[in-house]
Amino acid sequence: MQKIELSNDQMTALGAPQLVYVREVSARDVFGINPPDGVQLAPDAILYAVHAANGARLAVLDDRASAFQAARNHDFEPVSVH
Repeated sequence: MQKIELSNDQMTALGAPQLVYVREVSARDVFGINPPDGVQLAPDAILYAVHAANGARLAVLDDRASAFQAARNHDFEPVSVH
């Protein structure tokens, strides 16, 4: 299978503005090495980010099902990426 890479503009054109993607991210990727006060997550904890088709991060949730449901609740069509 050939890997196809699309630019942010191409992704936006495919499903804009309703298409969003959900992908795994580590807590370190979201918060860096100094999480905000009150956030108690291991740096390698897995979270799920919801991104607009142009790559902008819209939300971060602690489980995949919640990420998909949150997207649907806001009238987006979520897809999964790796």
